[in-house]
Amino acid sequence: MRKILFTLAVLLMAASAANAQAVKYNQYGVAVESDVLDAESQDGFLVIESPKSDYKIWFDNRIQFDAGAFFGAPEWADPIGNGVSIRRARFAIKAQVDKNWYGEFDMDLADGLVELKDAIVRFTGIPNLELQAGNFKENFSIQRNSSSRYLMFMERPMVCSALAPSRHLGVNAKYDNPWIWASAGFFAQEGAGSEEITNVQDNNKDFGRGISFKNNTGYAVTTKLVLRPLCKLDNASLHIGAAYSYRTTLLSAATGEWGTYRASARNSTSINRKKYLDTNNLKGYDHNNLWTVELAGHWGGFRFEGAYIGDNVVLKDNNTVTKLNLGGWYVQAGYLLFGGKQRYDSKGAKYTRAERGQKWGDLELCARYEFCDLNAPAQKVYGGSAEAYTVGLNWWVTNNVRMQLNYQYNNNDRYANGKDKLNVGLDAAGKAVKDYTKVVAPTGKAGVDYHMVSLRFEVDF
Repeated sequence: MRKILFTLAVLLMAASAANAQAVKYNQYGVAVESDVLDAESQDGFLVIESPKSDYKIWFDNRIQFDAGAFFGAPEWADPIGNGVSIRRARFAIKAQVDKNWYGEFDMDLADGLVELKDAIVRFTGIPNLELQAGNFKENFSIQRNSSSRYLMFMERPMVCSALAPSRHLGVNAKYDNPWIWASAGFFAQEGAGSEEITNVQDNNKDFGRGISFKNNTGYAVTTKLVLRPLCKLDNASLHIGAAYSYRTTLLSAATGEWGTYRASARNSTSINRKKYLDTNNLKGYDHNNLWTVELAGHWGGFRFEGAYIGDNVVLKDNNTVTKLNLGGWYVQAGYLLFGGKQRYDSKGAKYTRAERGQKWGDLELCARYEFCDLNAPAQKVYGGSAEAYTVGLNWWVTNNVRMQLNYQYNNNDRYANGKDKLNVGLDAAGKAVKDYTKVVAPTGKAGVDYHMVSLRFEVDF
Protein backbone atom coordinates (compact mmCIF):
# COMPACT_ATOMS: atom_id res chain seq x y z
CA MET A 1 0.00 0.00 0.00
CA ARG A 2 2.82 2.42 0.86
CA LYS A 3 4.43 1.73 -2.52
CA ILE A 4 1.16 2.47 -4.29
CA LEU A 5 0.66 5.73 -2.39
CA PHE A 6 4.27 6.76 -3.01
CA THR A 7 3.91 6.04 -6.76
CA LEU A 8 0.71 8.11 -6.93
CA ALA A 9 2.41 10.98 -5.12
CA VAL A 10 5.32 10.94 -7.57
CA LEU A 11 2.92 10.92 -10.53
CA LEU A 12 0.94 13.81 -9.10
CA MET A 13 4.08 15.82 -8.50
CA ALA A 14 5.30 15.12 -12.05
CA ALA A 15 1.95 16.14 -13.48
CA SER A 16 1.97 19.31 -11.40
CA ALA A 17 5.49 20.13 -12.57
CA ALA A 18 4.52 19.50 -16.18
CA ASN A 19 1.51 21.80 -15.84
CA ALA A 20 3.69 24.43 -14.22
CA GLN A 21 6.17 24.21 -17.08
CA ALA A 22 3.39 24.38 -19.70
CA VAL A 23 2.41 27.87 -18.58
CA LYS A 24 5.14 30.45 -19.24
CA TYR A 25 5.17 34.20 -18.89
CA ASN A 26 7.00 36.97 -20.69
CA GLN A 27 8.77 39.87 -18.96
CA TYR A 28 5.47 41.75 -18.68
CA GLY A 29 3.77 38.93 -16.79
CA VAL A 30 1.59 37.80 -19.71
CA ALA A 31 1.12 34.09 -20.27
CA VAL A 32 2.68 33.00 -23.56
CA GLU A 33 2.70 29.95 -25.77
CA SER A 34 6.00 28.11 -25.91
CA ASP A 35 7.50 25.66 -28.34
CA VAL A 36 10.65 23.56 -28.47
CA LEU A 37 12.81 24.57 -31.44
CA ASP A 38 15.31 22.68 -33.56
CA ALA A 39 18.58 24.28 -34.63
CA GLU A 40 20.53 23.18 -37.66
CA SER A 41 22.87 24.39 -40.38
CA GLN A 42 21.21 24.73 -43.79
CA ASP A 43 23.90 25.25 -46.43
CA GLY A 44 26.05 26.94 -43.81
CA PHE A 45 23.33 29.25 -42.43
CA LEU A 46 22.11 28.87 -38.85
CA VAL A 47 18.37 28.12 -38.91
CA ILE A 48 16.18 27.72 -35.83
CA GLU A 49 12.66 26.45 -36.49
CA SER A 50 9.72 24.71 -34.91
CA PRO A 51 8.79 21.18 -35.98
CA LYS A 52 5.20 21.85 -34.88
CA SER A 53 4.46 25.30 -36.32
CA ASP A 54 5.50 27.68 -39.10
CA TYR A 55 7.93 29.61 -36.90
CA LYS A 56 11.43 29.92 -38.35
CA ILE A 57 14.28 32.34 -37.72
CA TRP A 58 17.70 32.43 -39.36
CA PHE A 59 20.84 34.51 -39.79
CA ASP A 60 21.90 35.81 -43.20
CA ASN A 61 25.33 37.48 -43.04
CA ARG A 62 28.13 38.19 -45.49
CA ILE A 63 31.60 39.66 -45.63
CA GLN A 64 33.22 40.92 -48.82
CA PHE A 65 36.89 41.93 -48.84
CA ASP A 66 37.96 43.80 -51.99
CA ALA A 67 41.28 44.86 -53.48
CA GLY A 68 41.82 46.99 -56.58
CA ALA A 69 44.74 48.24 -58.68
CA PHE A 70 44.58 50.87 -61.44
CA PHE A 71 46.96 51.59 -64.29
CA GLY A 72 47.25 53.05 -67.79
CA ALA A 73 45.68 56.47 -67.08
CA PRO A 74 47.13 59.50 -68.92
CA GLU A 75 49.94 61.34 -67.15
CA TRP A 76 47.80 64.47 -66.85
CA ALA A 77 44.92 62.63 -65.18
CA ASP A 78 44.24 62.97 -61.45
CA PRO A 79 46.01 60.13 -59.59
CA ILE A 80 43.97 57.01 -58.85
CA GLY A 81 44.91 55.24 -55.64
CA ASN A 82 45.13 51.47 -55.35
CA GLY A 83 43.50 50.08 -52.26
CA VAL A 84 41.62 47.51 -50.23
CA SER A 85 38.29 47.74 -48.44
CA ILE A 86 35.57 45.83 -46.66
CA ARG A 87 32.97 46.26 -49.37
CA ARG A 88 30.18 44.79 -47.29
CA ALA A 89 29.88 43.53 -43.71
CA ARG A 90 26.23 42.60 -43.49
CA PHE A 91 24.29 41.31 -40.51
CA ALA A 92 20.70 40.21 -41.02
CA ILE A 93 18.05 38.35 -39.05
CA LYS A 94 15.05 36.98 -40.92
CA ALA A 95 11.97 35.32 -39.46
CA GLN A 96 8.79 33.61 -40.56
CA VAL A 97 6.85 34.30 -37.38
CA ASP A 98 3.82 32.31 -38.48
CA LYS A 99 2.24 31.02 -41.68
CA ASN A 100 1.32 34.47 -42.99
CA TRP A 101 3.80 36.94 -41.51
CA TYR A 102 7.49 37.52 -42.22
CA GLY A 103 9.97 40.03 -40.78
CA GLU A 104 13.53 41.00 -41.71
CA PHE A 105 16.22 43.29 -40.35
CA ASP A 106 19.45 43.86 -42.28
CA MET A 107 22.28 46.33 -41.70
CA ASP A 108 25.76 47.00 -43.10
CA LEU A 109 28.79 47.68 -40.87
CA ALA A 110 31.38 48.22 -43.62
CA ASP A 111 33.98 50.93 -42.99
CA GLY A 112 32.88 51.10 -39.36
CA LEU A 113 29.62 52.87 -40.26
CA VAL A 114 26.15 51.54 -39.49
CA GLU A 115 23.72 51.73 -42.38
CA LEU A 116 20.22 50.31 -42.46
CA LYS A 117 19.51 48.08 -45.44
CA ASP A 118 16.31 46.06 -45.22
CA ALA A 119 13.64 46.43 -42.52
CA ILE A 120 10.60 44.54 -43.77
CA VAL A 121 7.15 43.52 -42.54
CA ARG A 122 5.51 41.16 -45.04
CA PHE A 123 2.10 39.46 -45.28
CA THR A 124 1.83 36.32 -47.40
CA GLY A 125 -1.62 35.06 -46.45
CA ILE A 126 -3.11 35.50 -49.93
CA PRO A 127 -2.03 32.92 -52.56
CA ASN A 128 0.53 34.27 -55.09
CA LEU A 129 0.47 37.71 -53.43
CA GLU A 130 2.95 39.45 -51.11
CA LEU A 131 2.19 42.71 -49.32
CA GLN A 132 5.04 44.42 -47.53
CA ALA A 133 6.04 47.65 -45.83
CA GLY A 134 9.32 49.03 -44.56
CA ASN A 135 12.69 49.87 -46.08
CA PHE A 136 13.59 47.70 -49.06
CA LYS A 137 14.64 47.73 -52.71
CA GLU A 138 12.15 49.01 -55.24
CA ASN A 139 11.33 46.39 -57.85
CA PHE A 140 12.77 48.15 -60.88
CA SER A 141 16.06 46.75 -62.22
CA ILE A 142 16.96 43.04 -62.25
CA GLN A 143 20.59 44.00 -61.69
CA ARG A 144 19.79 46.30 -58.77
CA ASN A 145 17.45 43.73 -57.20
CA SER A 146 19.94 40.86 -57.48
CA SER A 147 21.74 40.17 -54.21
CA SER A 148 25.31 41.45 -54.11
CA ARG A 149 26.48 37.97 -53.11
CA TYR A 150 25.35 36.55 -56.47
CA LEU A 151 26.29 39.36 -58.89
CA MET A 152 28.13 38.19 -61.99
CA PHE A 153 30.68 40.99 -61.54
CA MET A 154 32.00 42.71 -58.44
CA GLU A 155 30.02 45.89 -59.13
CA ARG A 156 26.79 46.66 -60.92
CA PRO A 157 26.94 48.53 -64.27
CA MET A 158 27.33 52.32 -64.19
CA VAL A 159 23.83 52.99 -65.50
CA CYS A 160 22.35 51.04 -62.58
CA SER A 161 24.40 52.99 -60.05
CA ALA A 162 23.49 56.31 -61.69
CA LEU A 163 19.78 55.81 -62.39
CA ALA A 164 18.20 52.64 -60.98
CA PRO A 165 16.48 53.23 -57.59
CA SER A 166 17.57 51.14 -54.64
CA ARG A 167 16.14 50.98 -51.09
CA HIS A 168 13.45 53.40 -49.92
CA LEU A 169 10.74 53.45 -47.27
CA GLY A 170 7.45 52.36 -48.74
CA VAL A 171 4.72 49.82 -49.32
CA ASN A 172 4.61 47.29 -52.13
CA ALA A 173 2.37 44.59 -53.59
CA LYS A 174 3.83 41.73 -55.60
CA TYR A 175 2.04 39.00 -57.56
CA ASP A 176 3.71 36.00 -59.10
CA ASN A 177 2.81 32.75 -60.77
CA PRO A 178 5.00 30.57 -63.00
CA TRP A 179 4.26 32.72 -66.08
CA ILE A 180 3.89 36.27 -64.78
CA TRP A 181 5.53 38.38 -62.09
CA ALA A 182 4.16 41.86 -61.31
CA SER A 183 4.93 44.50 -58.71
CA ALA A 184 3.67 47.97 -57.74
CA GLY A 185 4.81 50.18 -54.89
CA PHE A 186 4.61 53.63 -53.34
CA PHE A 187 7.85 54.96 -51.84
CA ALA A 188 9.16 57.88 -49.81
CA GLN A 189 12.70 58.74 -48.70
CA GLU A 190 15.75 56.59 -48.08
CA GLY A 191 16.06 55.11 -44.62
CA ALA A 192 19.76 54.36 -44.86
CA GLY A 193 22.12 56.24 -42.52
CA SER A 194 22.41 59.26 -40.26
CA GLU A 195 22.91 61.70 -43.15
CA GLU A 196 19.64 60.77 -44.85
CA ILE A 197 17.71 60.78 -41.56
CA THR A 198 19.13 64.21 -40.67
CA ASN A 199 18.07 65.58 -44.06
CA VAL A 200 14.53 64.26 -43.59
CA GLN A 201 14.27 65.78 -40.11
CA ASP A 202 15.71 69.14 -41.21
CA ASN A 203 13.36 69.34 -44.19
CA ASN A 204 10.45 68.68 -41.85
CA LYS A 205 11.60 70.90 -38.96
CA ASP A 206 12.92 73.91 -40.85
CA PHE A 207 10.71 74.00 -43.94
CA GLY A 208 7.66 71.83 -43.23
CA ARG A 209 8.43 69.68 -46.24
CA GLY A 210 6.77 66.31 -46.57
CA ILE A 211 4.96 63.99 -48.94
CA SER A 212 2.74 66.29 -50.97
CA PHE A 213 0.72 65.52 -54.09
CA LYS A 214 -0.18 69.19 -54.37
CA ASN A 215 3.46 70.26 -54.50
CA ASN A 216 4.54 67.04 -56.24
CA THR A 217 7.25 66.24 -53.71
CA GLY A 218 8.42 63.47 -51.42
CA TYR A 219 7.26 60.33 -53.23
CA ALA A 220 7.88 57.84 -56.02
CA VAL A 221 5.64 55.23 -57.67
CA THR A 222 7.31 52.17 -59.21
CA THR A 223 5.78 49.32 -61.20
CA LYS A 224 7.25 46.29 -62.95
CA LEU A 225 6.03 43.41 -65.11
CA VAL A 226 7.98 40.25 -66.01
CA LEU A 227 6.96 37.50 -68.45
CA ARG A 228 8.54 34.02 -68.17
CA PRO A 229 7.60 31.89 -71.20
CA LEU A 230 10.03 29.05 -70.34
CA CYS A 231 8.74 28.53 -66.81
CA LYS A 232 7.90 24.85 -67.44
CA LEU A 233 11.54 23.96 -68.16
CA ASP A 234 13.69 22.75 -65.28
CA ASN A 235 17.08 23.75 -66.63
CA ALA A 236 16.31 26.95 -68.55
CA SER A 237 14.65 30.32 -68.08
CA LEU A 238 13.69 33.40 -70.07
CA HIS A 239 13.02 36.67 -68.26
CA ILE A 240 11.35 39.49 -70.24
CA GLY A 241 10.84 42.54 -68.06
CA ALA A 242 9.82 46.18 -68.17
CA ALA A 243 9.47 48.74 -65.37
CA TYR A 244 8.41 52.36 -64.91
CA SER A 245 8.95 54.77 -62.02
CA TYR A 246 7.54 58.28 -61.52
CA ARG A 247 9.82 60.16 -59.13
CA THR A 248 9.86 63.53 -57.36
CA THR A 249 12.23 65.23 -54.89
CA LEU A 250 12.49 62.88 -51.92
CA LEU A 251 12.73 64.05 -48.32
CA SER A 252 16.21 62.55 -47.86
CA ALA A 253 17.63 65.25 -50.16
CA ALA A 254 19.86 67.79 -48.40
CA THR A 255 18.03 71.01 -47.54
CA GLY A 256 20.37 73.05 -49.73
CA GLU A 257 19.75 70.70 -52.66
CA TRP A 258 15.97 70.68 -52.40
CA GLY A 259 14.29 70.96 -55.80
CA THR A 260 17.39 69.84 -57.71
CA TYR A 261 18.19 66.68 -59.64
CA ARG A 262 21.52 64.90 -59.76
CA ALA A 263 22.71 61.69 -61.43
CA SER A 264 26.23 60.37 -60.86
CA ALA A 265 28.26 57.17 -61.01
CA ARG A 266 31.72 55.73 -60.53
CA ASN A 267 33.32 53.52 -63.17
CA SER A 268 31.87 50.29 -61.72
CA THR A 269 34.35 50.27 -58.84
CA SER A 270 34.06 51.11 -55.15
CA ILE A 271 37.79 51.60 -54.46
CA ASN A 272 38.36 54.40 -56.98
CA ARG A 273 36.08 56.98 -55.37
CA LYS A 274 36.13 59.44 -58.26
CA LYS A 275 32.70 60.01 -59.81
CA TYR A 276 33.71 60.94 -63.35
CA LEU A 277 30.05 60.91 -64.39
CA ASP A 278 28.10 63.63 -62.60
CA THR A 279 25.40 66.05 -63.79
CA ASN A 280 25.85 68.20 -60.68
CA ASN A 281 22.66 69.62 -59.12
CA LEU A 282 20.21 70.65 -61.84
CA LYS A 283 17.83 73.34 -60.60
CA GLY A 284 14.07 73.46 -61.15
CA TYR A 285 13.55 69.73 -60.79
CA ASP A 286 9.87 68.78 -60.97
CA HIS A 287 9.90 65.04 -61.65
CA ASN A 288 11.49 62.35 -63.76
CA ASN A 289 10.12 59.35 -65.64
CA LEU A 290 12.45 56.41 -65.17
CA TRP A 291 11.97 53.29 -67.29
CA THR A 292 13.75 50.12 -68.26
CA VAL A 293 13.41 47.09 -70.50
CA GLU A 294 15.42 43.97 -69.74
CA LEU A 295 16.02 40.51 -71.17
CA ALA A 296 17.72 37.67 -69.33
CA GLY A 297 17.85 33.91 -69.46
CA HIS A 298 19.82 30.77 -68.81
CA TRP A 299 20.31 27.29 -70.18
CA GLY A 300 22.34 24.84 -68.15
CA GLY A 301 25.56 26.57 -67.15
CA PHE A 302 25.09 29.57 -69.46
CA ARG A 303 23.44 32.82 -68.38
CA PHE A 304 22.94 36.16 -70.11
CA GLU A 305 21.41 39.48 -69.13
CA GLY A 306 20.92 42.85 -70.77
CA ALA A 307 18.95 46.02 -70.07
CA TYR A 308 18.41 49.58 -71.19
CA ILE A 309 17.55 52.21 -68.58
CA GLY A 310 16.15 55.56 -69.69
CA ASP A 311 15.64 58.67 -67.58
CA ASN A 312 13.39 61.50 -68.79
CA VAL A 313 13.98 64.44 -66.43
CA VAL A 314 11.55 67.38 -66.34
CA LEU A 315 12.89 70.76 -65.13
CA LYS A 316 10.62 73.78 -64.66
CA ASP A 317 11.75 77.39 -64.36
CA ASN A 318 8.75 79.73 -64.20
CA ASN A 319 6.94 79.01 -67.48
CA THR A 320 9.88 77.25 -69.12
CA VAL A 321 9.88 73.44 -69.21
CA THR A 322 13.13 71.63 -70.03
CA LYS A 323 13.28 67.91 -70.70
CA LEU A 324 16.46 65.85 -70.49
CA ASN A 325 16.96 62.34 -71.83
CA LEU A 326 19.66 60.41 -69.98
CA GLY A 327 20.30 56.68 -70.02
CA GLY A 328 22.49 53.73 -70.77
CA TRP A 329 22.62 50.00 -71.26
CA TYR A 330 24.64 46.87 -70.61
CA VAL A 331 24.92 43.28 -71.83
CA GLN A 332 26.65 40.51 -69.93
CA ALA A 333 27.00 36.74 -70.03
CA GLY A 334 28.63 33.99 -68.00
CA TYR A 335 29.28 30.27 -68.31
CA LEU A 336 30.10 27.66 -65.66
CA LEU A 337 33.05 25.72 -67.04
CA PHE A 338 32.89 22.49 -65.04
CA GLY A 339 29.32 21.25 -65.28
CA GLY A 340 27.55 23.65 -62.94
CA LYS A 341 24.06 25.00 -63.51
CA GLN A 342 22.65 28.51 -63.28
CA ARG A 343 19.57 29.12 -61.13
CA TYR A 344 16.63 31.48 -61.50
CA ASP A 345 14.76 32.74 -58.42
CA SER A 346 11.14 32.82 -59.60
CA LYS A 347 9.87 34.49 -56.40
CA GLY A 348 12.29 37.39 -56.76
CA ALA A 349 12.42 37.46 -60.60
CA LYS A 350 16.22 37.45 -60.55
CA TYR A 351 19.16 35.07 -60.59
CA THR A 352 20.57 33.43 -57.50
CA ARG A 353 23.39 31.15 -56.35
CA ALA A 354 24.78 28.85 -59.03
CA GLU A 355 24.89 25.08 -58.59
CA ARG A 356 28.51 23.93 -58.54
CA GLY A 357 29.55 21.19 -60.96
CA GLN A 358 32.40 19.66 -58.92
CA LYS A 359 33.17 18.91 -55.28
CA TRP A 360 35.89 21.55 -55.31
CA GLY A 361 33.46 24.08 -56.78
CA ASP A 362 33.14 25.58 -60.24
CA LEU A 363 34.59 28.38 -62.34
CA GLU A 364 32.39 30.92 -64.12
CA LEU A 365 33.85 32.88 -67.03
CA CYS A 366 32.07 36.20 -67.65
CA ALA A 367 32.13 39.19 -70.00
CA ARG A 368 30.27 42.52 -69.99
CA TYR A 369 29.95 45.68 -72.03
CA GLU A 370 28.29 48.75 -70.51
CA PHE A 371 27.57 52.32 -71.50
CA CYS A 372 26.18 55.23 -69.50
CA ASP A 373 25.33 58.66 -70.93
CA LEU A 374 24.56 61.62 -68.66
CA ASN A 375 24.94 64.21 -71.44
CA ALA A 376 22.06 66.24 -72.86
CA PRO A 377 23.83 68.58 -75.31
CA ALA A 378 20.64 70.25 -76.56
CA GLN A 379 19.94 71.42 -73.00
CA LYS A 380 23.63 72.16 -72.30
CA VAL A 381 23.88 69.49 -69.61
CA TYR A 382 27.20 67.65 -69.68
CA GLY A 383 27.39 65.02 -66.98
CA GLY A 384 29.71 62.88 -69.05
CA SER A 385 29.44 59.50 -70.68
CA ALA A 386 31.53 56.36 -70.29
CA GLU A 387 31.85 52.82 -71.52
CA ALA A 388 33.55 49.85 -69.91
CA TYR A 389 34.67 46.42 -71.05
CA THR A 390 34.95 43.80 -68.33
CA VAL A 391 35.98 40.15 -68.14
CA GLY A 392 35.68 38.18 -64.94
CA LEU A 393 36.39 34.82 -63.40
CA ASN A 394 34.26 33.66 -60.48
CA TRP A 395 35.25 30.69 -58.34
CA TRP A 396 32.24 29.21 -56.58
CA VAL A 397 34.25 27.42 -53.90
CA THR A 398 31.37 26.17 -51.71
CA ASN A 399 27.78 27.20 -51.06
CA ASN A 400 29.18 29.90 -48.77
CA VAL A 401 32.51 30.95 -50.25
CA ARG A 402 33.18 32.74 -53.54
CA MET A 403 36.14 34.54 -55.08
CA GLN A 404 35.95 37.02 -57.96
CA LEU A 405 38.64 38.37 -60.27
CA ASN A 406 37.74 41.24 -62.63
CA TYR A 407 39.69 43.08 -65.32
CA GLN A 408 38.06 46.25 -66.69
CA TYR A 409 38.92 48.93 -69.23
CA ASN A 410 37.19 52.28 -68.67
CA ASN A 411 36.74 54.90 -71.39
CA ASN A 412 35.39 58.27 -70.16
CA ASP A 413 34.54 61.09 -72.55
CA ARG A 414 35.77 64.70 -72.32
CA TYR A 415 32.70 65.79 -70.33
CA ALA A 416 33.33 63.28 -67.54
CA ASN A 417 35.08 65.73 -65.22
CA GLY A 418 33.28 65.00 -61.93
CA LYS A 419 31.47 68.32 -61.50
CA ASP A 420 34.45 70.28 -62.85
CA LYS A 421 36.82 68.71 -60.33
CA LEU A 422 38.79 66.28 -62.52
CA ASN A 423 41.18 66.80 -65.41
CA VAL A 424 39.92 65.70 -68.81
CA GLY A 425 42.81 66.67 -71.11
CA LEU A 426 45.47 69.17 -72.11
CA ASP A 427 45.01 72.73 -73.34
CA ALA A 428 46.96 74.38 -76.14
CA ALA A 429 49.83 75.09 -73.75
CA GLY A 430 50.05 71.45 -72.70
CA LYS A 431 48.60 72.10 -69.27
CA ALA A 432 46.09 69.72 -67.67
CA VAL A 433 42.60 71.26 -67.55
CA LYS A 434 39.22 70.40 -66.10
CA ASP A 435 37.28 72.56 -68.57
CA TYR A 436 36.41 70.40 -71.58
CA THR A 437 36.05 73.49 -73.80
CA LYS A 438 39.79 74.15 -73.43
CA VAL A 439 40.96 70.66 -74.31
CA VAL A 440 43.09 70.38 -77.44
CA ALA A 441 43.17 66.80 -78.67
CA PRO A 442 44.66 66.45 -82.15
CA THR A 443 43.78 62.76 -82.20
CA GLY A 444 40.16 63.51 -81.30
CA LYS A 445 40.45 61.86 -77.90
CA ALA A 446 39.97 63.36 -74.47
CA GLY A 447 38.73 62.10 -71.13
CA VAL A 448 40.33 59.72 -68.64
CA ASP A 449 40.80 56.17 -69.91
CA TYR A 450 42.39 53.56 -67.66
CA HIS A 451 42.57 49.87 -66.73
CA MET A 452 41.82 48.19 -63.44
CA VAL A 453 42.16 44.76 -61.84
CA SER A 454 40.07 43.91 -58.80
CA LEU A 455 39.72 40.91 -56.51
CA ARG A 456 37.08 39.86 -53.98
CA PHE A 457 36.97 37.28 -51.23
CA GLU A 458 33.46 36.57 -49.93
CA VAL A 459 31.93 34.36 -47.26
CA ASP A 460 28.19 34.06 -46.54
CA PHE A 461 26.93 32.59 -43.28
